[in-house]
Amino acid sequence: MDAAENPFTPGAGTPPPELAGREDMIERALVALDRQRRGHPSQGVLLIGLRGVGKTVVLNQVRQDAERAGVNVVALEAGAGRLAESVAQQLRSVLLKLSRRERAKEAVQRALRALAGFAGTWKVAIQDVEIQFGAAPEPGLADYGDLELDLNDLLAAAAGAAGAAGSCIALTIDELQYLDKEELGSLLAALHGAAQRRLPLIMIGAGLPQVRGQLGEAKTYSERMFEVIEIGPLAEAETRDAVAKPAEAQGVEVEAGAVAEIMRRTRGYPYFVQQWARHAWDAAEAPRIRAADVKAASGEALEGLDTAFFRIRLDRIAPRERLYLRAMAELGSEPCRSREVAEVLGKTVTDVATARSRLIKKGMLWSPSYGQTAFTVPMFDEFMKRMMPEWERPAG
Repeated sequence: MDAAENPFTPGAGTPPPELAGREDMIERALVALDRQRRGHPSQGVLLIGLRGVGKTVVLNQVRQDAERAGVNVVALEAGAGRLAESVAQQLRSVLLKLSRRERAKEAVQRALRALAGFAGTWKVAIQDVEIQFGAAPEPGLADYGDLELDLNDLLAAAAGAAGAAGSCIALTIDELQYLDKEELGSLLAALHGAAQRRLPLIMIGAGLPQVRGQLGEAKTYSERMFEVIEIGPLAEAETRDAVAKPAEAQGVEVEAGAVAEIMRRTRGYPYFVQQWARHAWDAAEAPRIRAADVKAASGEALEGLDTAFFRIRLDRIAPRERLYLRAMAELGSEPCRSREVAEVLGKTVTDVATARSRLIKKGMLWSPSYGQTAFTVPMFDEFMKRMMPEWERPAG
C-alpha cells in the first residue's frame, strides 16, 4: 500500500492516530485539574510506567486539554540541575498572560517580583520582568538561595496570581526520575505548602517506576499527595482499536489474525504496536492487512526498534554496564535478584553494585523490591541477546 498514506506514527512522544486504552487515565487527570480550577483542592496525578507505554503522549494530551479549558500550564521535562531554570522560564509566560487580567493585577505584580528575585538568585535569564513591568526583586521574596524556600515563595506567588484571575496553575513534568533529590524535595515541599494554604497549584507528572521510591526518599509525606496511575501495555481489544481504527478510516481492513500477530510480537506495548503496524501497512499489497503481512514486516519492524528505540539507550552505557545488562538478559525478562546477576558474571554482589546503581540512575533499570532488579525498557533482554549473541564473562 501507499507508504505516504501510512497513518501509523512510532516516535518519542508522538501521538498515535488512535489513542486507545488511555481515555480513563486522561479523564482522571482532567477531573483533578478541573477540581483545582474550581477551588476544590485535589491530589496531583502521577503517570507511572515503563518506556514505550505512552506516558508522554498521555501527559501531552492532558496538557492540551487543560490549556483548552483555561488552565495555566507550566510544561517541563525534568533534567538534573535544571529545575530552577525551567520553572522560572516557563512561569514567565504564564505570568505575562495573567497580567492581562485586571482583577489579578496586584497579585501578578507580586508574582513577577518573586520571579525577578528568584531569577537573580538562581542566575536564570528572564527577559522583560524588570524592564517592561517594573517588577524589581522584593527583598525576602524567593531570594534566600535555598531552593526549597525560594521555590515555595515563587510557586505560591504564582498560584496566588492564578487564583486572583479565577484560574489555577498546573505543572506538567515529564521524566520525573531525572530530578535530583534536592530538586524533587524542594518541588514536593512547594506543592505541599500550596495545598496547605489551599492555593490553586497542582502537578501532573510522568516517570519510570522508580519515581515512587524517589518521592518517598525525598519527602515522607509525598505518598499522600498524588493519585498514582500505572500505565501498562494495551489489552488485545485496545491493540485492535489502535491498529484497526486508523486503517479503517482509510478504507483498509485489518484482519483479526493480523491484530493477534501484532499483539503476540509486541505484547501490547504502544510504541511497538505502532512500529509493527507501520511496517505491516507498507508490506500489504491490497487494502487489507493480514497476519502474513505482519510476519513479512517483522524483520524491518525489529530493525526499526533496534535502531530508534533500543540502541539509542545502549549507546549511553559503559562497557561494564553493558555486561551487567547482558547478564540480566540471560535471566529473562522478569525481575531478578542482584545475586543472580552477579553469579552469571562470576562476581560478587559488591563487585557489580556500582554498575547496577549507575544503570538505575540512567533510567535503564529499576528495583521493584529490595534486592531485585528489572529493565525499564520492555523486551530489552531480547535486544541484548541480539546485540551480544556471543559473550564471555569478564575474567577475574
